[in-house]
Amino acid sequence: MLASRAADYGRGVRLVLASASPARLALLRSAGVDPLVLVSGVDEPAVVERYGVTDPLDVCLVLARAKAEDVAGRLEELDAVADEGALVVGCDSVLELDGEVHGKPADADEAAARWRRMRGRSGVLHTGHWLVDAREDGGSGATLGAVSSTTVSFADLDDEEVAAYVATGEPLRVAGAFTLDGLGAPYVESVDGEPSAVVGLGLATLRSLLDDAGVRWSDLRRPA
Repeated sequence: MLASRAADYGRGVRLVLASASPARLALLRSAGVDPLVLVSGVDEPAVVERYGVTDPLDVCLVLARAKAEDVAGRLEELDAVADEGALVVGCDSVLELDGEVHGKPADADEAAARWRRMRGRSGVLHTGHWLVDAREDGGSGATLGAVSSTTVSFADLDDEEVAAYVATGEPLRVAGAFTLDGLGAPYVESVDGEPSAVVGLGLATLRSLLDDAGVRWSDLRRPA
């Protein structure tokens, strides 16, 4: 019985995550979805420059769309969906602080300087999502997006704490130079909004996009 259900799932709706982020993959798996992963080859600075976007919401949404559309055009690289297509989701996160857009810090000095600005204050983490329905049979052909914006309040770290956190290397790997699901969690005092979006993918936001494309979340969930 279980083998039969697993086979049915394998022939059903498949989700492809256009991201190398282990945090996004872990979020989906924790919610019962086992996506395929195909990392986009998008040059993020080039995309932002080409579209001339500066508003934080526009930046994260344009990048999420570019990633999803890049991967949707390369599904033949995945044997499991090469002939059938799939749903593709791309995401991008940026931190808005004092009206400025911040992605991943370029180096440790930039990460430390950013934390000295953030400590004891709040910023808004914007996570853009873009969904492309690239299924060959029965797909809606939808291509749509949404942004989840969450206010994050940071602890008032002293310089030694900032240096110790930056030395772990984690702030250099993530947008905003902090995590909610890793070593940075003790330095986040509160979150006002969608918590999973701060990790990198808003599960409720993705569910809403799927619904707009005529797909239930339960259609993606692995069998129990």
